[in-house]
Amino acid sequence: MSRASDQAYAAIRAYLLSGEARPNDQLTEDRLAQIAGVSRTPVREAVRRLEDERLLVRSESKRLFVADWSRDDIEEMFALRQMFECHAAERAARRLSPEQVAQLESINRSLRGAIERAQPDVPLFLEANRNFHDVIIDAAHSPRLAQLLAKLVEAPVVLRTARNYSMEDLRQSARDHDELIAAFAARDPDWARAVMSSHLRRAFHTFARTVGAAPSASES
Repeated sequence: MSRASDQAYAAIRAYLLSGEARPNDQLTEDRLAQIAGVSRTPVREAVRRLEDERLLVRSESKRLFVADWSRDDIEEMFALRQMFECHAAERAARRLSPEQVAQLESINRSLRGAIERAQPDVPLFLEANRNFHDVIIDAAHSPRLAQLLAKLVEAPVVLRTARNYSMEDLRQSARDHDELIAAFAARDPDWARAVMSSHLRRAFHTFARTVGAAPSASES
């Protein structure tokens, strides 16, 4: 990949994950070139990568759109994330250094600071949340696991979920992190896995509320 293609990929991906781009919005190569500040050739290479990540999709007429995620897509994404990230938590519980545990505590304090403002700072919450989970993934010492999770954790549903959190949802996320820290400090992989599992299932149900109820047996 060229440097211009990498630049285009990073800029367009950031735009798609910022929340400014709405699901099903149509995009053109000219518009994406403006966003990325490059010519159309590297944009085409970047678009192919983003289509592979399912952040962009093409219609039958080859027009380009911001991907929307059906409930089935979302459920599968969370199921995969739960498999991988629970495994990461289990591995991390055996490997986290005292310094990394202290780092998790510091990050969670920042996360709490973001949500306890008069108006919760969702972007800051997301940054702290991502940093928290990144420390866990890094401590798992599994490059393959990190690569697989990178495409799941930063999917647009993460931003859309956080924006629909109530204050209690946000505070519960911080409490879940506290319990994960306790499990890591105790070096208890089973405890860490169980907490991560409930943490992610709660996140799934929070998002599911925003896209409607699950289909009934007669509809599925």
